[in-house]
Amino acid sequence: QVHLVESGGGLVQPGGSLTLSCATDEMTLGIYDVGWYRQAPGSERELVAIITNRGVTDYADVAKGRFTISLDNAKSTVSLQMSSLKPADTAVYYCNAHPITVPRGQLEYDRWGQGTQVTVSS
Repeated sequence: QVHLVESGGGLVQPGGSLTLSCATDEMTLGIYDVGWYRQAPGSERELVAIITNRGVTDYADVAKGRFTISLDNAKSTVSLQMSSLKPADTAVYYCNAHPITVPRGQLEYDRWGQGTQVTVSS
């Protein structure tokens, strides 16, 4: 069973920073790539960033230059550092585990955390 426990969401002012964390386990990191998606009201869920267990990263255009995804193998935790936040970044952020044997974009075997709310507002 895959466990993904998110933390770190909250309210932040425009231009501010926030770090999200997704705690999982060693077994999950061995067979899944772990990343972050987000879903704003009225919008589809979209990929933000993903990292493999070798540390290879991939970012959506909205995240490039502002967000950094990292993996702490010792703690089995994937973090998303977000800076220069904008109101458009307001969404529920979901930790995602994608099987390494499944092509990206095929989400039917993915596992999801419960989500954490990020609100960017003055």
